[in-house]
Amino acid sequence: MPYEAKPLPFKKSLKGISDKTMQIHHDKLYQGYVTKSNEIREKLDAVEKLGNGTLEKANQSYSDLRAMKDGETFAVNGVYLHEYYFNVLGGEGNATGSLVDAIAIEFGSLDNFVKYFKACGLAARGWAVLSWDTHVGALRVYTADAHNQGGVWGAIPVIVLDVYEHAYFIDYGSDRKAYIEDYMTNLNWDAANAVYERAKRF
Repeated sequence: MPYEAKPLPFKKSLKGISDKTMQIHHDKLYQGYVTKSNEIREKLDAVEKLGNGTLEKANQSYSDLRAMKDGETFAVNGVYLHEYYFNVLGGEGNATGSLVDAIAIEFGSLDNFVKYFKACGLAARGWAVLSWDTHVGALRVYTADAHNQGGVWGAIPVIVLDVYEHAYFIDYGSDRKAYIEDYMTNLNWDAANAVYERAKRF
């Protein structure tokens, strides 16, 4: 079955981040990753079941299989990271819950975490991700310059910040810092807590 794009999980307008930006972000970019991931999956299904001569030509320098597998991780991560990003928007930025308690323990205080997370957002070219790292059983912030670069296997995204220019340029120009500030005021901590509680079970 093809993967289906999910609707935005919130209805309200965000502070600072315009409806136009969210529409482009969701309806065009995110939907585009869903479409491409389905297209690649359809081709891989045929290869996995029939081979079609593709398996015999596999090569790490270049081959059809290499191109499909590289495109797969880029497109699928593009889908999933955007869904995590959208999931924690639409709130009032009021930090409460078990996640906040865990953040205070791991990073010394909520304020320390917020400063660090914002700085990671300024340092990354694509994503800043607060994750539950299942290997160490702790919260970690990882960054990525591309959807399929910088992610850590076994780390479950909890709070995801998109810092590609498409996420903020219409509303903020090159002022990424102002965008990140507004992102934090739009955080839905209830949604983030729910992801954190599920992630801890792994």
